[in-house]
Amino acid sequence: MYDVVISPFVEFGFLRRALVGCLALSVSAPVLGVFLVLRRMSLTADVLAHGALPGVALGFLLAGLSAPALWFGGLVAGLLVAVGAGALSRATGGREDATLTALYLVALGLGVALVSMGGSAADLSHILFGSVLGVDDPALLLMAGVASVTLVVLAFAWRPLVLECFDPAFAQAAGARGGLWHLVFQGLVVVNVLSAFQALGTLMAVGLMMLPAIASRHWAREVGGMAYAAVGIALASSVAGILVSYHLDVPTGPAIVLVAGAAWVVSVLAGPVDGLLARVMRRGHLAG
Repeated sequence: MYDVVISPFVEFGFLRRALVGCLALSVSAPVLGVFLVLRRMSLTADVLAHGALPGVALGFLLAGLSAPALWFGGLVAGLLVAVGAGALSRATGGREDATLTALYLVALGLGVALVSMGGSAADLSHILFGSVLGVDDPALLLMAGVASVTLVVLAFAWRPLVLECFDPAFAQAAGARGGLWHLVFQGLVVVNVLSAFQALGTLMAVGLMMLPAIASRHWAREVGGMAYAAVGIALASSVAGILVSYHLDVPTGPAIVLVAGAAWVVSVLAGPVDGLLARVMRRGHLAG
């Protein structure tokens, strides 16, 4: 057990950095995922992650695999996609989800083309699927800083976000400034996805945010309970995924996402809240 679970983190510093970074993100990103699920915006994080790829690619062309350059480029591109979709939908009268889809598809194609022209297949694989070798000290500080800022902002935004999820009309009548909190929330989603891509890649970064959040609904009924469950699942998935990546020599991002996916399958089957096993074993009500 020591050789399988503990020894890799004791012997290799890059695994310890990847573990600390993923654990930091596991505390903040799944909570945002819970609100995305409650607001029926589960695919929004994926759209924003793909929309940030051109900025990440441009940062790579200018500065290589520099964490600050990649993060800043992705942040600008992601916010442009998020804000641009809202502006275009209001200007043209179209649906915002359709505009987001169009923008993210164009952005994804442009980002892959830029990386392919300016780098090798290994560089493209690193950006799309992540690598534990890419989690250097600046990337680790970035992940920890983003997680800390996210938790502080959520402490102030918790009640307005919950109110927006369940009763947006009352929130508007009460002057909760839902539009402002929505923009802040989208900004948090963008920075969390971007800070995760060093270890997980731009295509896999959303997995650590959404899969634990989707699984959490089978373990709790209240928002707070769902947040705790999502964080717990994400923490376990990060540790197990990094170990799977190390022992089986597979990319870190897909490994963590697959472990989180397995946790979701277990939650669907055996979760106490609307799990399939609970539904089958539930006794019928007594009838007079």
